[in-house]
Amino acid sequence: MSAVHTVAEIRAAEDALMARLPDGALMQRAVAGLVTVCAGLLDGVYGARVVVLAGGGNNGGDALWAGARLARRGAHADAVLLNPEKAHAEGLAAFRAAGGRIVARDDVRTALAAADLVLDGILGIGARGGLRGEAAELARLLRGGRTAGAVVAVDLPSGVDPDTGETPGPHVVADHTVTFGTGKAALVVDPAAAAAGVLHPVDIGLTPYLPEPGLTVLDDADVAALLPDPGRESDKYSRGVVGVLAGSGEFPGAAVLAVGGALHGGAGLVRYAGPGAVATEVRARWPEAIAGPSPDTVGRVQAWTIGSGLGSGREADVAAALAAGLPVLVDADGLRWLPDRFTGPALLTPHAGELARLLGVERDEVEAGRLHHARAAAARWNAVVLLKGSTTVLASPDGRVRVNPTGTSALAAAGTGDVLAGLAGSLLAGGLSPLDAGSVAAYAHGLAGRRAAAASGYPSAGDVLSALPAVLRSLRGPLQ
Repeated sequence: MSAVHTVAEIRAAEDALMARLPDGALMQRAVAGLVTVCAGLLDGVYGARVVVLAGGGNNGGDALWAGARLARRGAHADAVLLNPEKAHAEGLAAFRAAGGRIVARDDVRTALAAADLVLDGILGIGARGGLRGEAAELARLLRGGRTAGAVVAVDLPSGVDPDTGETPGPHVVADHTVTFGTGKAALVVDPAAAAAGVLHPVDIGLTPYLPEPGLTVLDDADVAALLPDPGRESDKYSRGVVGVLAGSGEFPGAAVLAVGGALHGGAGLVRYAGPGAVATEVRARWPEAIAGPSPDTVGRVQAWTIGSGLGSGREADVAAALAAGLPVLVDADGLRWLPDRFTGPALLTPHAGELARLLGVERDEVEAGRLHHARAAAARWNAVVLLKGSTTVLASPDGRVRVNPTGTSALAAAGTGDVLAGLAGSLLAGGLSPLDAGSVAAYAHGLAGRRAAAASGYPSAGDVLSALPAVLRSLRGPLQ
C-alpha cells in the first residue's frame, strides 16, 4: 500500500525529523536521491547538459544542490533563477562553486533547447495556485517541446495543487517526478497526476513521523488480501448471492455483462431481475443465473447491483431493491433514483458526467476537482463513491480515500462499466465493505483491461470480462 499525506502532515513530520538531524541533513538526503535518479536518466553524466529551474524555496535549493553534484561529476550545469534575491543561499553557493553557470534571461531558450535534462525546482509543496509570469512562460516552453531532454520535477510538478490533484493554472508537465518521503495527492489524482510522468519515490526517513494516511493507493498484495477466500466447506450461499437489476429492451447487453461480472467476481449465485426478453438473453449466455421479472420474484439475495442499462420506467423496481436494506451498488441509470441519504452500506459508481448531474455542477468542474467532488458526494449520500475516469477515486463518508492505480484507456469502451458494476456487487455479496469491494473491483477491472488490450489492441467489454478470471487467479491463486 502506498500512503499519501497532506502538506500539513508532511511539514509536521519534517519538523520532527529535522529536530533529530544536523542542519541541512534532510535536504541532502533528498538531493542524493534526486541525483541518483537524474544520473540514471542521463546517458552518462559527464558532458551532459543540465538546466536547473530554481525558485526561491527549498525545492529550488534541492534543484541547485543536485545541479552542483551533477556538475562535479562532469555535467555542464546551467541555472535559471526565477527570484535571484530569494534563491536558496547554500544551494546557490554550492552550484557556483561546482562551476555552474547562471543563465541570462536572453539565453534561457537556447539553454533549454540544448538541455539533456531539465530540473523543475520552481515551486514546492507549500505553493498554491498556478504559475505566473516568467515561471508560467517557462512551463509553456517545456510543454511546447523547447527542450531536447527529459523534464524532471523535484517532489512534484510546479503549479499543481499537492493536496487536491487540481491544476488551477499554468503548470509544469514533467516526464519524471522524484518525490520525497511520502506520496502526494497531486501525484496520483488527475488532472495533476497526468503532469507527473514516471514517479520515483525517495525515502528520506519521514515514515515514523507520519500519521495514518487518509488517502492510499492499493497494490497487488493489498487486493489479494481483501479478496474473499471461500473455505473447503463453502457453498453457493456462503460465497454470496447477488441480485442484478440491470438491462432493458434498449440495452440488453448491459444485463449480460453485469451478470457476467458478478459470476466471475466470486458470487456463488446470481439472481437476475429484469424483463423476460432480457432474462432470456441472460440465461442463454449464463445458464447458471436465476432470473425473474422483478426484485421480489428472484428470491433472497445478500447484495444488489442496480442500474446498468436500466432505461426508464423502472423506478418501482429500484425502490423495491433499495427497500431491502441490503448492501447495494448503484450504477448508471439507477443513479437517477437515489434516496435522500443511504442508511445502509452503499457504493455509487458514477462517471464524471453522472456525478456532475447529481451534484448540480458542470462536468468540467468534476473533472478538474475529482477528489473534492467525490468526497462531497460521499458525504451528501452517506455512501462510498467510486468516481470512474482517468484516475478512479473512491471516497468514503468516513473521510478515507483510495485511488486506483490500474486504470487504462482500454476501458474506454461501452459496457466496461457494466462489468465493473457486476464485479463489485459480487464482492459486496461476498462480505466486503463498499470501500473494499469498490477498491478490489476497480483494481482487478483495470488489470483485466490491460490484459485484454495486450491481447486484442482495442478490447471490447466482452474482452475485458473474459480477461477477469485470469486476473483474479493471478491475484488470489487457485481456489482450494
